Amino acid sequence: MEITLNSGFKMPIVGLGVWRMEKEGIRDLIINAIKIGYRHLDCAADYRNEAEVGEALTEAFKTGLVKREELFITTKLWNSDHGHVIEACKDSLKKLQLDYLDLFLVHFPVATKHTGVGTTDSALGDDGVLDIDTTISLETTWHDMEKLVSMGLVRSIGISNYDVFLTRDCLAYSKIKPAVNQIETHPYFQRDSLVKFCQKHGICVTAHTPLGGATANAEWFGTVSCLDDPVLKGVAEKYKKTVAQVVLRWGIQRNTVVIPKTSKPGRLDENFQVFDFELSKEDMELIKSMDRKYRTNQPAKFWGIDLYA
Repeated sequence: MEITLNSGFKMPIVGLGVWRMEKEGIRDLIINAIKIGYRHLDCAADYRNEAEVGEALTEAFKTGLVKREELFITTKLWNSDHGHVIEACKDSLKKLQLDYLDLFLVHFPVATKHTGVGTTDSALGDDGVLDIDTTISLETTWHDMEKLVSMGLVRSIGISNYDVFLTRDCLAYSKIKPAVNQIETHPYFQRDSLVKFCQKHGICVTAHTPLGGATANAEWFGTVSCLDDPVLKGVAEKYKKTVAQVVLRWGIQRNTVVIPKTSKPGRLDENFQVFDFELSKEDMELIKSMDRKYRTNQPAKFWGIDLYA
């Protein structure tokens, strides 16, 4: 299944997120994912594993496992590179060993102190608060993103972690509209207004953390996963599916793209088996009633400031 973006390109509705993937395991995970049927990989400079992803992709192309044009590859501009968009994109392309990106996103709507292209540091001031660069506007960053399209380096451009107001502003100043807004959304954090706003204005919503973070976010942020919810367990039993499969199917039926991350081969296959069933209208409504407005991915833990405040 695919969604056609406002740029005219098609984006597979299920992708594999590579955040927090251990470098030594990336090759096997990506090769196995492609064999299972994944055609969409979600990367970022800040994940610091683009080079390893690039090696796996090159192997997949050289062995004939898949052709470049059959894959949809996303990566993201880090906060510290807002004033160096073109150089940062070229750095990511070099690491990924690609000639072009299918999608390049502004990772967060904030420019921070530049620490060197591709270093993806989050410099903190003496007060322990993120060192935000107030001289670079998001509009300036976006117009640099647009240049990447005309240069042929990127097919589609988008935003990530933007709220309704910032998304509206981007629509106002853009010459090329954002094709995607990638945000945290799952049954405990549904963000229905933001999802509706984006979709109404032709922006595809990609759900990062579509399973509510599970173990990864429990470790980093001390948050609770929706995968342990008894209501979702009951729905999963009804369809003879896992809770993760039900949650991903719910995301798909909201017309959002889902990019679950896993480092476990078994889960890799499980997360892709979501096309052979459909949740009823009643069960979609039941899950809709579970919203807790509960963010599980909170970088304020590391930045000393809540950018979502």
